[in-house]
Amino acid sequence: MFDRLQAVEDRYEKLNELLSDPSIVNDTNKLRDYSKEQSDIQDTVDTYREYKQVREQLQDAKAMLDDKLDPEMREMVKEELSELEQQMENLEARLKLLLVPKDPNDDKNVIFEIRGAAGGDEAALFAGNLYRMYSRFAEIQGWKTEIIDANPTGLGGFKEIIFMINGKGAFSKLKFENGAHRVQRVPETESGGRIHTSTATVACLPEAEDVEVEIHDKDIRFDAFASSGAGGQSVNTTMSAVRLTHIPTGIVVSCQDEKSQHKNKDKAMKVLRARVYDKFQQEAQAEYDQVRKSAVGTGDRSERIRTYNFPQNRVTDHRIGLTIQKLDQILEGKLDDIIDALVLEDQSKKLESAGEL
Repeated sequence: MFDRLQAVEDRYEKLNELLSDPSIVNDTNKLRDYSKEQSDIQDTVDTYREYKQVREQLQDAKAMLDDKLDPEMREMVKEELSELEQQMENLEARLKLLLVPKDPNDDKNVIFEIRGAAGGDEAALFAGNLYRMYSRFAEIQGWKTEIIDANPTGLGGFKEIIFMINGKGAFSKLKFENGAHRVQRVPETESGGRIHTSTATVACLPEAEDVEVEIHDKDIRFDAFASSGAGGQSVNTTMSAVRLTHIPTGIVVSCQDEKSQHKNKDKAMKVLRARVYDKFQQEAQAEYDQVRKSAVGTGDRSERIRTYNFPQNRVTDHRIGLTIQKLDQILEGKLDDIIDALVLEDQSKKLESAGEL
C-alpha cells in the first residue's frame, strides 16, 4: 500500500512541475487534464503526508520512553503515544479507502427522472413530494436545481418530472436513489381513513459530457411542437417544445419548460446524452456481472429500495436495513443520515472487494 502511496505523491510532485511549464500553461487541454489529475489525488497526498508526520511523531515519542524520565513525564509520553497510535490507525483506514478506485462519475451533475407509478393521483402527489425533497437537499448543499421537463397533475403532483441538480459531487451523494420508492399514508381523498400504498420510480443519471458519449446528428430525429400545460391547455402557439429521438437506441426525450425552442433543445440534448450514456453503462455492467457473479447489486431500478411511512413518521431503506423515525425532516431535504449510511456501506463493499484482489 505504501509503495502505491509514494508513487501517488511522486506523481503529484511531477504534476506540480508540469503545471509550471510554460508549454503546458499555453496548452488548454493539457492544462485542464493535469489540473484535474492533481485535484483528484490532492486528498490522498495530503492524508499520506499527514500520516508520515504522525508516524515520525510516534517514533520520537517511543524514543523518549527509552530515556530516563520521571514518572509524571513518562505518563504524559504514554498518553501521547496512545493518541498518536489512534491517529495512525484512523489515517491508515482513510488511506486504504482513498486508494480504492473512484467512481469517475462522482463529481458530475445529476439528472433526475421521477415518475408516479402504482397508485394513480396519490403516486403523482408522492412524486411531487420526492421532487421537493431532492430540491431542498440540493438547496441545503448550495447546489442549483433546474427543471427540464414536467407533466404536472391538477392536484399538485407530477406524472413525470425531469430536472437537473448542478453541484460538485452531486452524483456521489445521490447515485443511490435509483429505484422504486414506496409511500404508506392516508390520501387526502380517502374519506374512510384507510392507509394506501403507492410508489414512484426514481432514476438518477450522471450528466454526460460530449467527449464521453458520441451522438451524431444523423442519429437524431428532431420534432417541434407547441407546448401545453396541465389539462391540455395551450401555453403558447409557437413551436417551442421539442422532441428528440435517438434512432439507434430508441430513446426519446421531450422538453417544453422554456419558451425558446433553442433552449429546450439544449436541455433535451443533456437528458438524451445522459440516458444514452447510462444505457451503455448498464449494458457494460450487465456484461461485467455475468463475468463476475460477486459484483455488488443488480442495478434493477424496479426494486423497492425505500418506504416512507407517514403514520409512524418513519423511513426505511431496505437495502441496508436502516430505519429512521424522522420522515418529516427527511422530506424537508435532511437526507444526510440516509446518504451517509449508503455511502459507508458502498465504501465497505469496495474495501472488501479490494482486499480480495
